[in-house]
Amino acid sequence: MPAVDPIALAQDLIRCPSVTPEDAGAIAVLEAALKRLGFTCHRVRLQAPGSVAIENLYARIGTAAPHFCYAGHTDVVPPGDAKLWRHAPFDAQIHDGVLYGRGAADMKSSIAAFVAAAAKFLAQGKPNGSISLLITGDEEGIGTNGTKAVLEWLTQRGERIDHCVVGEPTATARPGDTIKIGRRGSMSTRVTVTGTQGHVGYPRAANNPIPALASLIGKLSQPLDDGTAHFDPSTLAFTSVDVGNPAANVIPAEARAHFNIRFNDLHTPESLKSRIARIADDVMRETGTEIVLESIVSGVAFLTKPGPFVDLLRDVLTRQNNEPPTLSTTGGTSDARFIKDICPVAEIGLPGGTMHKADECASVADVHKLTDIYGEILRVYFANPPK
Repeated sequence: MPAVDPIALAQDLIRCPSVTPEDAGAIAVLEAALKRLGFTCHRVRLQAPGSVAIENLYARIGTAAPHFCYAGHTDVVPPGDAKLWRHAPFDAQIHDGVLYGRGAADMKSSIAAFVAAAAKFLAQGKPNGSISLLITGDEEGIGTNGTKAVLEWLTQRGERIDHCVVGEPTATARPGDTIKIGRRGSMSTRVTVTGTQGHVGYPRAANNPIPALASLIGKLSQPLDDGTAHFDPSTLAFTSVDVGNPAANVIPAEARAHFNIRFNDLHTPESLKSRIARIADDVMRETGTEIVLESIVSGVAFLTKPGPFVDLLRDVLTRQNNEPPTLSTTGGTSDARFIKDICPVAEIGLPGGTMHKADECASVADVHKLTDIYGEILRVYFANPPK
């Protein structure tokens, strides 16, 4: 079984400028590495109507249960202004023991670490079960043709995943110091308040939508809850308020705003929409305006409850880092929101402090450490699979 250098593979992946939805050769690099290890690889190119085609990769070795899956993404966010980078974003330079480049933290180095760990593990013999990688090129985008669609493809093929680790950069200071065992849900809402335009000198002949919007903002900004055992309190944050009125002597006809709710497992999108609608109805009755709400849900709250799988991961990380990891549900969304419908899922990866920033980077030592962590997870998992 050929060995895999996780740093060299990470560099090869970073040198592919795979800004969503472009693949730029990243999937081919990974496919070649996995085929050398004996994985059966499927290039899953998906394109829903009205969307851009996305390259995904599903690679599996073994056919039996238990089936352990690593999930990740090769797509990255744009690098932004190249002048802000000391090291070119797609050159994958190493300086003073640090690997620089877009995707170094989020999350090409993690993918490389898992491939290297799998190579070491397979060198001892094939597992009593299966190992797979589900890699998408659509995590940083809208996700229409990514992990969710690949999981549907797997279901159609009759394939079942028993447990999954997502390699997102969830650590804070060192690899594996945090396990994401859940994520908050996310819902964004656009608000349009319509009144009656008029002259500021005759306000009674108009109906100003701005005070109505201000009232709605105040009522919606009240705390949603106090949190739960595993989740922080839900948050509602207004992200824009826009009137677009160039005239100082005209009361506008319309005022608009956007807000986002990051919600815990006390709420569902339906319960939140109902709450928002009730408050909007109250404001409409009070002000005589019309309020239209348009909401988009990008994920629901979920939790992989502590149990055999989480305990296995926690025990491995405790031994690797000489202290127990933090069990966390903070942060944004990830593709774990799709995988949780299939099997227990948790997220373990590198420190994420530089993700999406200029000079995104990962310590070479951290990448090697994450390789060891993933290797130990595989060893323990197949020695005593969680029920």
